[in-house]
Amino acid sequence: MHFQLLQVILWPRKGGEPRIVKFEPSMVNVISGASKTGKSSVIPIIDYCLGSEKCAIPVGVIRDTCSWFGVLVDTLEGQKLLARKEPGGLKASGEMLLLESPVVEVPSTITAKNQNVDYVKAVLNRLSGLSNLPVEASTDERFKSRVSFRDLMAFLFQPQNIVANPDVLFFKADTTEHREKLKTIFPYVLGAISPELLQARHNLDRLSRLLRRKEGELKARRDTGSAWQREGFAWARLAIEYGLLPAFTVVPDDWPSTVDLLREALHSDMRLATPTLAAMDVIMSRLTELRAAESKLAMELNQSRQRLHEMRRLDESSDEYRDGLHIQRDRLSLSAWIRDLASEHPAAVLEPSEAGRARIDQLCQALEGIELRLRSYPEVAESLGKETLRQREAVDTVLSNLAAVRTEIRTLEGQSDEARKVTTRGEEISRFLGRLQEALRLYDAADTSSELNQEISTLRVEVERLVKLVSEHEIGRKLENALNTIQDISGRLIPQLDGEWPDAPIRLVIQDLTVKVIRETRDDFLWEIGSGANWLAYHIALSLALQGYFLRLPQHPVPALLIYDQPSQVYFPARRAGKMVDDELDPAWKNEDVVAVRKVFTLFNEIIAKTKGRLQIIVLDHADEEVWGGLNNVHLVEEWRGRGLVPDVWV
Repeated sequence: MHFQLLQVILWPRKGGEPRIVKFEPSMVNVISGASKTGKSSVIPIIDYCLGSEKCAIPVGVIRDTCSWFGVLVDTLEGQKLLARKEPGGLKASGEMLLLESPVVEVPSTITAKNQNVDYVKAVLNRLSGLSNLPVEASTDERFKSRVSFRDLMAFLFQPQNIVANPDVLFFKADTTEHREKLKTIFPYVLGAISPELLQARHNLDRLSRLLRRKEGELKARRDTGSAWQREGFAWARLAIEYGLLPAFTVVPDDWPSTVDLLREALHSDMRLATPTLAAMDVIMSRLTELRAAESKLAMELNQSRQRLHEMRRLDESSDEYRDGLHIQRDRLSLSAWIRDLASEHPAAVLEPSEAGRARIDQLCQALEGIELRLRSYPEVAESLGKETLRQREAVDTVLSNLAAVRTEIRTLEGQSDEARKVTTRGEEISRFLGRLQEALRLYDAADTSSELNQEISTLRVEVERLVKLVSEHEIGRKLENALNTIQDISGRLIPQLDGEWPDAPIRLVIQDLTVKVIRETRDDFLWEIGSGANWLAYHIALSLALQGYFLRLPQHPVPALLIYDQPSQVYFPARRAGKMVDDELDPAWKNEDVVAVRKVFTLFNEIIAKTKGRLQIIVLDHADEEVWGGLNNVHLVEEWRGRGLVPDVWV
């Protein structure tokens, strides 16, 4: 992808002309400078303007003095200015300015946004020609979402904390989110999965789901047809019974002949089986009489039951009345004893007065009345028992008559049901024919020659074609070829660097996002190898090899741009405590350090020549012309000694 950096622009917060750092396309652009001049802020500024989710521009002077940050890039569509507002206290700002033209004139001030960050990301995605489909179909995992332009930044930037890191090989691969996403998109980036293959993979997923649904529908229809087939022979006999088929018809044993017989029954004339009502009159009349008799007997039964209930309550009341008389008699019997005692001993102390004698006589009369009622009670109880017995006999008679009536009703109702079946035979035959017609329709639909089956056959052919197209084996083969090519390219680059094993090739291991050094006796991962010089050599060799591989593919989405921040840091001399003063911002170089770092710049110079200007490299480093001077494709952008990224007047 042709995407080269022309300018980095900073707009001041307090007014004035913007700060513009210009870069040359198709060259190795070097910003040489001392420490604390803003070199390490260039990558975060570019990343922020290209739509990063978080502003990683260092806080302090740069964030305090700048209101907007911008980059001017050259693309196949012309120049594009991407400017983004300083976020202040926020994690990032969504306000952006996008200007597009064959030649963009950088504005002196930015007063308002004209786009947001999401729109700019969409423009960059379109510009890179990335597919808008997820890497894997039917998944909601964020790691497997579509490849975006933002994901490609891993192949562009080698900041100071990455360029010689033994544990992290790619930009932002030290976070789980970016690490997992990078592993997912690698087959796409290396061309093992093309946009066309990704489209085929999604079509395969869609058609496979559709095929499973259609097959399930066909299976359900066939299961229904199989269940109905088991009943089909009985249906044929029912058709004969209903008169839809001749009485002498023989039901065949084979199913196809039975289906033909049922189709014949379906088209028969049902009017030939229409019944009459003449045979039903006698039964229906007698049934009406019995219903009336049943109602009358039920009423008599209710009345008799009510009388029995009342007699039972009267009997219970009689017993209570008798018990009460016994209690009164026992209590009044004392008066008779007193009267007898007074008569036998008139001169005794207990001789009552005239009033007392009258009261005793009154109590004795009451006692005689109670005795009389007790003597008459057995006659009353006998009368109640007789009446209760008579009522029970009446109930038994009514129950017997009612049972006889209901028995006859049940018998006649059976005959009436048969009569109703005859009456409703026409309706029953109509329902039978309706069910038969629907069953035959479902049977036809489930047949192998049905339209659904033809649709399933077509889907199967298309799914088989797509399975071959998106073969995982084929994807693995392409990925292995790509890794072999990258290994070959990096193998030619490592001898030109200051590595410990110049003849040992390195292999990119996607699963671990690192490289493995292949030696005769053993293979070692990057984190198992010592020396910063080795780490730097393998970082530079692999990043250049990846860009070389990308440039071999037509219209590859990764921008042909590499930015390295301080690759020479591994050669800084050790400083003893107390020997460094505040103004000592540049390291003192040794001859062997100069030779080692010059190898890096010499390799950059040769790569630019071999790629014929299609690649742009930017180096932010302490190294001055003593290291990289005299190389044709190396351009000094600016030297930041005594000055820096932010003008002193802004501060």
